[in-house]
Amino acid sequence: MTHPTRRQWLLATTTLPWLAAPAAAQALDHSHAAWTALLKKHVVLLRGGQASQVRYAGMATDRPALKAYLASLSAVDAAAFAGFGKAQQMAFLINAYNAFTVELILGKYPGLASIKDLGSLLSNPWKPKWIPLLGQTLSLDDIEHGRLRARGRYDDPRIHFAVNCASIGCPMLREEAFTGDRLDAQLAEQTRRFMSDRTRNRWDTAGGRLQVSKIFDWYGEDFRLGHQGIASLPAFLAAHADLLADAPADRVRIRSAQVPIGFLDYDWALNDAPSR
Repeated sequence: MTHPTRRQWLLATTTLPWLAAPAAAQALDHSHAAWTALLKKHVVLLRGGQASQVRYAGMATDRPALKAYLASLSAVDAAAFAGFGKAQQMAFLINAYNAFTVELILGKYPGLASIKDLGSLLSNPWKPKWIPLLGQTLSLDDIEHGRLRARGRYDDPRIHFAVNCASIGCPMLREEAFTGDRLDAQLAEQTRRFMSDRTRNRWDTAGGRLQVSKIFDWYGEDFRLGHQGIASLPAFLAAHADLLADAPADRVRIRSAQVPIGFLDYDWALNDAPSR
């Protein structure tokens, strides 16, 4: 598949209608109800809620509603954002990352098999700055790494189970928006869902080791920040032993935090669900 040049990328993104004419600033709906409506309509839960796929064809039909929601996010300036509570800020950023990722996919859909098809030899789809947010033009990397993962700001590794990169290997796109008043419970549930998914995290009885998502390899340092008293990746995995193994003896071994850890290959295939 032909990759767009950086010039083509910039032309495509800077001519989007919701970029050309930002919505007038107004109070943000912290319930993110418009995003929840789209998610409930187009997200399909798999394996009892451990994973999900997205009906991008349906999202494309409802793209005007998505653009309206994105415009409401773009209308929030830095000063307004600074006045949000910490949980409201995190919910805003997670929802923004996920919703702008869907918009990114729709810009090429159905002509792509992976979000990586949107990259080029010189860049990847997370680096271009095309997102009007908080009075700046940001990239997806800016939202995730520059803000959600910024040291001393939130220091919550559970964001890795909430942001969705439109890929099968990624933690599920939640079927509702994140909200400040429920954020802790939502992140806890996202963590349980991901850790209980044996296609991505499991105890290998024959090999006597844990096999976990590549996410833990890429972002292992985020699990050493002391969130909820956990200061290492082995300790985090030990705390979820009951989700990673069935046999009591295996769970005991995992809880020791002394077992070998291997990382599974990441599936970058698009998390596309068949249309109804």
